[in-house]
Amino acid sequence: MSKMRIDSYMAVNQVYGQNTTRRSPYAAASQARDAVEISDFGNAYQVAKKAAAGTEPVREDKVNEIKNQLANGTYNVPLTAVAQSMAERLLG
Repeated sequence: MSKMRIDSYMAVNQVYGQNTTRRSPYAAASQARDAVEISDFGNAYQVAKKAAAGTEPVREDKVNEIKNQLANGTYNVPLTAVAQSMAERLLG
């Protein structure tokens, strides 16, 4: 086992004592808060996404059934249903 002798403890202590923390000139700039701004398109997208989330999912089986009926010429809507829908839209 070797022994180490440090004679100049004060000299070493002075060297380490000089290493004080200095402030960076960029420190003040890094403390500023960041800001985020959403564009008009982004706002419109969020509104559309919320509106779409509130709707019922598409019933593909029903859509395909009506497409087939239209293609075959067998699609028939009762006139009473059409009249009632028109009256509801007009009268509110």
